[in-house]
Amino acid sequence: MSLTTIYRCLNCLDHAVTRSFDTSHLSRTCPNCDSFERFVNQAVIDRFEALEASPPAEFDWNRLERREKLLVAERLARTDATLADVTVTETERPAGSDGETGNGESAEAGADGSTEARERAGDSTEPEP
Repeated sequence: MSLTTIYRCLNCLDHAVTRSFDTSHLSRTCPNCDSFERFVNQAVIDRFEALEASPPAEFDWNRLERREKLLVAERLARTDATLADVTVTETERPAGSDGETGNGESAEAGADGSTEARERAGDSTEPEP
């Protein structure tokens, strides 16, 4: 019996494809929404939806952008990382950067599969000292 994995369109989440290999995502044109998009592993989508339904108390989940939440969900679903491996570091973001005002957080992943969520200051991904 061969392994099959389901991947969902990240744009519409309606269209799914099945492949005989397991990877984090595929890039292809979605026949449903007609966008060239990432199709994300169903395990990542499931973990993302679970985190959305019950946000982690360890940090302010709702302040992360969707892409950053998906990165955290991917690390939790596809590695041995746990929420204890996720940290949030706050830095000031200049008003108007990336179309937002105030602070914004981002998720970063280490080479060992650990994930770090931190705020970006301008274009820098390094936290302030």
